[in-house]
Amino acid sequence: QVQLVESGGGLVQPGGSLRLSCAASGFTFSRSRMSWYRQAPGKERELVAQISGSTTTYADSVKGRFTISGDNAKNTVYLQMNSLKPEDTGVYYCNVQIVVPYWGKGTLVTVSS
Repeated sequence: QVQLVESGGGLVQPGGSLRLSCAASGFTFSRSRMSWYRQAPGKERELVAQISGSTTTYADSVKGRFTISGDNAKNTVYLQMNSLKPEDTGVYYCNVQIVVPYWGKGTLVTVSS
């Protein structure tokens, strides 16, 4: 079955960096569009970044600061987050759409001094 397991979250000061990982299994990773979403406290879940093959897209709020990448040999998608801001705080979820959406359990990112 499809499984997505996120890791790499934590507490970081404003201006700092984190790299999130999402280990995927149960589907053909190399042919799938992978996404990162986030949900801030009291807000709806929002799309942060997507990757499909060599094509990447980003939310305007993270362009120039976040980079999504994938490793087909490891079935893993990454989200490198630089110049973090307090408004980047939230639970970050990995997602893949295969007929229906599949989600990981999420990893918490807290940006605070």
